[in-house]
Amino acid sequence: MKRGTKLGLGALLAALGGFGAYAATTSPPLLLSQLDAVMGGGKGAALVAEAVPFGDHGQTLDVWRAADARDGDKRPVLIFWHGGGWVKGARADYAFAGRAFARQGFVVVVPDYRKVPQVRFPAFIEDGADAVAWTRDNIARFGGDPDTIGFSGHSAGAHTAVLLALDPRWLTAAGVDPGIVKAVVGLSGPYDFYPFTTKRSIDAMADYPQPDVTQPITFARADAPPMLLITSSNDTTVRPRNAINLHARLKQEGAVAELINYRGLDHEEVVMALSKPFRGKGPVLADSTRFLKQHLKRPE
Repeated sequence: MKRGTKLGLGALLAALGGFGAYAATTSPPLLLSQLDAVMGGGKGAALVAEAVPFGDHGQTLDVWRAADARDGDKRPVLIFWHGGGWVKGARADYAFAGRAFARQGFVVVVPDYRKVPQVRFPAFIEDGADAVAWTRDNIARFGGDPDTIGFSGHSAGAHTAVLLALDPRWLTAAGVDPGIVKAVVGLSGPYDFYPFTTKRSIDAMADYPQPDVTQPITFARADAPPMLLITSSNDTTVRPRNAINLHARLKQEGAVAELINYRGLDHEEVVMALSKPFRGKGPVLADSTRFLKQHLKRPE
């Protein structure tokens, strides 16, 4: 979209001003999902399960897959956690991400999780682990292969994806083998942000008595799942140093890790680039898909 690619996610409200009061009270990601659908982003993708309960705290999730997929398939699985600074966001708002990866051949799980101020760390990480347990136990019914599960997420969702992959305590507590995750793509995530300096990180993390446990970089190790860490030069929300530092630590430990720093993109534009209207912003979907398909392979 030639003119649209110059818009930030917050500017969608102005761009879609014709929605009037509706646009003013609707989240930008939801508006983006609606615009994505209008412009053909949903063609070839199907929502096969909606608002499915999981865990013990009222969480729900959606499942997306390619429109031509069948229940008996064994397609690679991607769990995608949305962002929102641990205080906002909803699975339904990120339909554009579920559709995008479903069209690439993945069975995609998009979970909700509890948020600040109702909870603090590690409640949203525990919810993430519960979503993994549900996926392991149920995804075969939707044509997904429980032996080829990858994690991804944007911003706070990337923090969940990467921390679950690196620190085994959370999956283990949920009764899940930490080896279940075969690859991770983190989009604009905070991985090395202690001491806490922003209101959102203070509100979400500062009450936890061991701040190092909140930091994914603490758990970098040689046998970590392969990780693609995506950041962008104009990200002033989650500074590029988070991905750069974690990538360097993983490589130092001997892990498989890749870093991409998109020049000129900001924090929101990285996830916007998953949508059809804004895919011209950068090859985020193509790079993520390449990495995931390279590493999400069934064991021999």
